[in-house]
Amino acid sequence: MFEAFVTNLGMYPEHGVEVGEYLKFPTTVVEVQALFPRIGIDGKRYQEYFITNYESDVLGLYDYLGEYESLDELNYLAHLLEELTPDELEKLEAAMDTGEYTNSVKDLINLTQNLDCYELYGGISSDEELGRMYLLDFEAIQVPEHLVDYLDYEGYGRDMRINEGGHFAPGGYVFNNQSRFIEHYSGLDDIPEEYRISNVHTRNEKEETRSILETIKQFKEAPPAPHKDKVGSSHEER
Repeated sequence: MFEAFVTNLGMYPEHGVEVGEYLKFPTTVVEVQALFPRIGIDGKRYQEYFITNYESDVLGLYDYLGEYESLDELNYLAHLLEELTPDELEKLEAAMDTGEYTNSVKDLINLTQNLDCYELYGGISSDEELGRMYLLDFEAIQVPEHLVDYLDYEGYGRDMRINEGGHFAPGGYVFNNQSRFIEHYSGLDDIPEEYRISNVHTRNEKEETRSILETIKQFKEAPPAPHKDKVGSSHEER
């Protein structure tokens, strides 16, 4: 579903380049245990990692993933994404585009499990198209045939969009239908055991965040050369 470029934080300032590799999600403990030694994370001298790039075929997902995400949370999210049908995935992409429930991986995990809180009308990209859909297809108002060509579809669609709090996303028109949003996931303890993959070395996220910020500050004026991009589609391509 997506890939993350996992980087050795300790080697970042020492070598002046990002020492890391792409890790495909969903992943397994075996794959993580094989990756860490290859990028020099040994649990002794080098223990910390962070993520410097993402690649995904899920439209917009890249924008909501940060540099110090938990591998366990990312893996759980990837498994949930893998279980979605194409229609559900399209709705998720539209819902993410609204900006709701996108402040953290925790939010995204919960969003994937609450897609019934959203309605998506594919192919609708303007107030006029929205107004025509509601008036002609959904028959929100009985319109005499002789008046069909004289109605202000754009104005009606705009009013409906404002009243619903709707949003034109790349996949169509989406809005929150105000169903109850249930927080199924509240933190790392809620991740099913079969999706836990980062216990190769214990992490202290508060210390790790501080280290990352210090490293970035240290090299702000002379940033290391970025890693070489992978050949293939970018995260913006489906």
